[in-house]
Amino acid sequence: MAWYRDHPAITRSLAVLVPLAVSALLHLVTEFVPDSAAVLILVLFVVALAATGDRVAGAVAALASTLGFDLFLTQPYLHLQIESAQDVELAVLLLIVGLSVSEIASWGIRQSASADREAAFVRGALESADLAASSTSAEEGLERVGESIRQLLGVDQVTYVPGEHDPACAVVRRDGTMRYRDTVLDPATSGLPRTPEVAVIPVVHRGAQTGYFRITSAQGARPNRDALRVAVLLAGEWSLRALQEDRARGTGAPP
Repeated sequence: MAWYRDHPAITRSLAVLVPLAVSALLHLVTEFVPDSAAVLILVLFVVALAATGDRVAGAVAALASTLGFDLFLTQPYLHLQIESAQDVELAVLLLIVGLSVSEIASWGIRQSASADREAAFVRGALESADLAASSTSAEEGLERVGESIRQLLGVDQVTYVPGEHDPACAVVRRDGTMRYRDTVLDPATSGLPRTPEVAVIPVVHRGAQTGYFRITSAQGARPNRDALRVAVLLAGEWSLRALQEDRARGTGAPP
C-alpha cells in the first residue's frame, strides 16, 4: 500500500500546504500568468491530491486552493477580499471545480479498488479450487481450502468438521450474510458474532450436510459480503468433489 494511504494525516497536511505554496509562487509571476491560467494550475494540484483516494484531502485541497487564490492572486493581495467581479467568479469556479474533481477522482479510485478486490476474490477461488482438485487426499485438500478461507476472511482459524453443525451457530449464507438466532447479520458492519465457533459454512452434498467449515476469530473480523460469498463458493467445491468421487466409484451412497 502506498505511503500516503498509510498516513492520511500527512496527505491532508500536504493538501493544505501545497496549494498555498503554489499560490504564493504564482504570486511572484502574477504579471506573466493570468488568473485563468493560475486557476487551471491549482486545479491540477487538487486532482493530484484527490488521486490519493482520500476524499477529505481532495476537498481540503480545493478549499486551500481557493484560499490561496484569494490571498495571493487577487487584489488586494494578502487580504481575504476580492475587488474584481471576474476574480470572484474565478474563485467560486475554482472551488466548485475543485470539489467536483475531488469527488469524481475519489469515486473512481474506490470503484477501481472494489474491482481489484473482486478480481482477487475470484482469483483466490480458482486457485484454491485447483489446489483442492490436485490434492493427493481429501484431508490435504480440506486443509488447503480451510487455509484459503481463513486468509480470505482475515480470521484466526478455519477447520473442516464432518457431520452437522450445532443449530445455535451462526451460518454463512450464499448471499454473503449470516443467520444467527433468527437474525440476519451483515458482518461487514456488525462484525462476526461473539460465539465459541463464531460461524460455520455448511458443506452440502445431494441435499444432505456432510460437514462444515468452522470459523473461529478472537479479533472481531469484519469480512464483507463478497468475501463471504467466495468462502461459500470454496466450501461448495467439496460438494462437487464428493459427487465426482461418488460417480467415479459407481455407488449411490455419498462418500
